[in-house]
Amino acid sequence: MTWDPTTLPTARGRTYAVTGATAGIGYFAAEQLATTGAHVVLAARSRARLDRAAASIRREVPGATVSTVVLDLASLASVRRAGRELAGLDRLDGVLLNGGSMSTARQTTTADGHPELLGTHVIANVALTVALLPALTRDGGRVAHTTTGFVRRWKPVVTDVTTPHRGFFRNYTWAKTVTELYAHELDRRLRAAGSPVASILTFPGVGVDARTPARDGVFDPRTQGRRNPFTPWAQGKDTAAWAGVRALLDPGLRGGELLGPRDGRRGLPVTNEPNAHTARPGPARIARLWDQLHELSGAPAAAPLQPAARADRRREAGRQDAVATPPTTSSTTSSATSSTTTPGTSARSR
Repeated sequence: MTWDPTTLPTARGRTYAVTGATAGIGYFAAEQLATTGAHVVLAARSRARLDRAAASIRREVPGATVSTVVLDLASLASVRRAGRELAGLDRLDGVLLNGGSMSTARQTTTADGHPELLGTHVIANVALTVALLPALTRDGGRVAHTTTGFVRRWKPVVTDVTTPHRGFFRNYTWAKTVTELYAHELDRRLRAAGSPVASILTFPGVGVDARTPARDGVFDPRTQGRRNPFTPWAQGKDTAAWAGVRALLDPGLRGGELLGPRDGRRGLPVTNEPNAHTARPGPARIARLWDQLHELSGAPAAAPLQPAARADRRREAGRQDAVATPPTTSSTTSSATSSTTTPGTSARSR
């Protein structure tokens, strides 16, 4: 089907949660979901910013149904509390895992001692996913993960998710590489279990403040004047939210798909060829990484997440347990970066 992000299908009666929902892409994804008539739950660290974001959505979308949950991705205790609150909703049709720190500070850690980027972008999301799966299974929901186009350019072989790296962009891309590995393995295990839940990957392209509409109390229009080398070929963060929104709403999507702009930078979200090095890492290695992530998150995999069916594993066993070169497609015609927020700011408080 042709997807039109400006004319979204009705979702009245459904409930969607968005993490990192008080600024940037997360805020605009929540605002767009609210236009469908769905109940939208904003999840972020700051109660004050949650209140401002909810008020902004109600102004922009008259009649919007919005609620909030405090979620600090840098604290697994907070993630568990938020997970219980979200799982206790009357229904839950999907979650957009958008939040995560974008701090460039060196050697910072979460409350649980994990590297900040890995902890907030991956480990916290594993714990939250485990907490929400029973509710999502009940309602046939979706888990939409957020990755970056940098993963297509730098193809590390991940054998230990805690391997340290130097510099923000390498650590950020490493965290998103692990995100993709987890999202694909989650999809395989859900399929093998016959679960109605779909695990879908999204990348927003490049979103900059200079092209983002102002929102009172949420987005200061003065930031539109900030110099940014990406601005000439980027999009606003409202447009960058389109992929995440489609991942939750489009009934034609299947688990394991990767959504994002065709040229990797801006525009309509389309299905892209998944990255081979994260979609097909080899069964032995991904099993080890899966176990490691659940151990780090303190959230043992529940029944639907037990090892994939033996036949499914045999099909993968024929593939080399190494990085394969992704096939060339029309969806990768550029360097495909993803900028959910300007590095140096923390997205944990969104």
